Amino acid sequence: MTKKLNVAIIGCGGIANGKHLPSLSKIKEVALTAFCDIEKEKAVKAAQAYGTEDATVYEDYQKLLEDQTIDVVHVLTPNISHAEISIAALEAGKHVMCEKPMAKTSEEAKQMVEAAHRTGKKLTVGYNNRFRPDSQHLHQVTERGDLGEVYFAKAHAIRRRAVPTWGVFLDEEKQGGGPLIDIGTHALDLTLWMMDNYKPKSVMGNTYHKLGKKKDAANAWGPWDPEKFTVEDSAFGFITMENGATITLEASWALNSLDVDEAKCTLSGTEGGADMKNGLRINGEDFGKLYTNEIDLSTSGVAFYEGKAENDADLEARLWIESIINDTEPTVKPEETLVVTQILEAIYESAKTGKAVYF
Repeated sequence: MTKKLNVAIIGCGGIANGKHLPSLSKIKEVALTAFCDIEKEKAVKAAQAYGTEDATVYEDYQKLLEDQTIDVVHVLTPNISHAEISIAALEAGKHVMCEKPMAKTSEEAKQMVEAAHRTGKKLTVGYNNRFRPDSQHLHQVTERGDLGEVYFAKAHAIRRRAVPTWGVFLDEEKQGGGPLIDIGTHALDLTLWMMDNYKPKSVMGNTYHKLGKKKDAANAWGPWDPEKFTVEDSAFGFITMENGATITLEASWALNSLDVDEAKCTLSGTEGGADMKNGLRINGEDFGKLYTNEIDLSTSGVAFYEGKAENDADLEARLWIESIINDTEPTVKPEETLVVTQILEAIYESAKTGKAVYF
């Protein structure tokens, strides 16, 4: 490929600088040519660190989208604006990577999928945990059918005390929710992807705002302000799929539990099972005996050499850019992430009404 893809970043905050920009900057087919943030100094700083010499800076994303030389846009803003900006970018003829969760509501997510179909442009969502070595290996195992029919699964997203206190994470209006939509979404996406099952039948859910009311609480990033903590601190869902499969989803930023796991899943199938609890373990039965295989995911094999492996963010970015160059489907398809959004929304609705939500 002779022409580089011109990539624009809308939202130059933590996720841009911590994940997207470092990974995109490693791809030789990418030129980071435009940066936008409502706080202009953030866009300027990102452009200076990662942009081309003639990179442009914007405060208004609509002005950025008028630039016809831009091929790809990464939408890295608060959840409330994901759909609005993504749809506008697709309509402007850009391919779009939108950071997770797809949107604040399922209706907005549906509109994003429709816009991608209508414009013929590619749309993907930033579920980078699919690209971890354990996730990649387990997906190959399930795709080959080693576990048989996976009829029971658990999606894990439990933090003991790790409430994000910066930005708008605690603002329900801007985010749509707390740990369920923030990290529970990763665990659910992983689980559905492993099961290759995107047909929910019913959802029951509960959300809790218990520990968020505490003052001067222990927390990884320092105490939160209870007055600003307007989202749930934990949430739990019971999901039944059309084929009868059951999924339990657990998510928390603050929970009195030592059973802590984030963006992991446990799978139980007719031929075997798997979990990510302590590394990747595959279990089953062979010749009348039970076995547990612990998968070695390291790349090293000799002394003084650690091997080479892409991290999940780098692999996610590379495969996304390659899907555009080669005109193939992205690994994370928008139709799949729409279902994730629908289920999360159903858990919130069920928690409010006390009733099951049927699809």
